[in-house]
Amino acid sequence: MLGYFQIEIYIPTALSLKDKRFVILSLKDKVKKKFNVSIAELNGGDLWQRSTIGMAMVSNDQNLIKNCFDKIMRMLDQDDRFELIERKIEFYN
Repeated sequence: MLGYFQIEIYIPTALSLKDKRFVILSLKDKVKKKFNVSIAELNGGDLWQRSTIGMAMVSNDQNLIKNCFDKIMRMLDQDDRFELIERKIEFYN
C-alpha cells in the first residue's frame, strides 16, 4: 500500500526565494527526522510565498500510514511560519 499526502502552503513572511527556501528546507528536515516518509517540494518553485509539498509512505497497513500522516498534519498545524491552504491524502494498492 502506498500513501500519498500533499499539502499546499502559504508563507506570508517570505520576501524572497531565499526566505521561502529556508522555511521549506526546515520543514522537510523536521518531517524527515521525525517520520519515516519521503518528502519533496513539487511545484511553486518560482513563487515566493507558495509551495506544494508531497510526502509518500509505503506499508502493508493503511492505518499505519494514515496515523503517520495525521501526526504530520498535527505537527504542521502548530508551525506558525506558514499557513496550510490545502491538504490531500490518497492511497494506492
